[in-house]
Amino acid sequence: MIFFLFIMMFGLSSLQIQSQTIPRNISIFILAGQSNMAGRGGVYNDTAKNITVWDGIIPRECRSNPSILRLTAKLEWEEANEPLHADIDVNKTNGVGPGMPFANRVVNHFGYVGLVPCSIGGTKLSQWQKGEFLYEETVRRAKAAMVASGGGSYEAVLWYQGESDTVDMVDASVYKNRLVQFFSDLRNDLQHPNLPIIQVALATGAGPYLDAVRKAQLETGLENVHCVDAKGLPLEPDGLHLTTSSQVRLGQMMVDAFLAIPNSAELHSGFSVLVLFCLFFL
Repeated sequence: MIFFLFIMMFGLSSLQIQSQTIPRNISIFILAGQSNMAGRGGVYNDTAKNITVWDGIIPRECRSNPSILRLTAKLEWEEANEPLHADIDVNKTNGVGPGMPFANRVVNHFGYVGLVPCSIGGTKLSQWQKGEFLYEETVRRAKAAMVASGGGSYEAVLWYQGESDTVDMVDASVYKNRLVQFFSDLRNDLQHPNLPIIQVALATGAGPYLDAVRKAQLETGLENVHCVDAKGLPLEPDGLHLTTSSQVRLGQMMVDAFLAIPNSAELHSGFSVLVLFCLFFL
């Protein structure tokens, strides 16, 4: 049942992307990860109603922009708005993540930015390996994003995941091998062997093996993998998720890392697609 609604929303491979007036020559950014990439900023527990809700506060860095679009669960383009994963991680309450602040800063370099959320919660890295549903579906949506406006190019992967893998010693001990395999397979399936990857070292974890996972993230040994460290960013009261202001800061940190890559800041006249593969932990 954990993936039922996710499959209902994502497993519609026969659907075709709506033909809309959108620019061609798409530059694609793939955002992948867990809850803090997808966004829990502003999400809190309403004790009176016994439900989890989003406070609806949208910082200026996260506001919508006609030049920033997102691909819906039905593979239709629309103007991007927070929360980006409202129709994707349908079993969770979504809030502010780093996607919109990232997009709002890079949009001036690319003309147009497209966001492609592909996130689901409570998932370990083992469930993102090639052949697993989440991996295959994110690759499918990434390719669909390129097809959406008749072509394009992948620019980078933004990756923030690992909280679920801090619980079990085995998961933590093999995290590096799984991470390297995931990055390598994704690059291969997208036919971009040196695709830049901006990954985030965990701010916190759900279990006792946080240091082991962080060490793996900081030492992948892969070429063109650049790490930003979320440690020290303020957290929500649950002690796991970044606050709204921290998400804005994280998005800016990821932009800085991306723009520091040679040739990444060349002005594009086309449409940039930001593909979000984020996993919610809670």
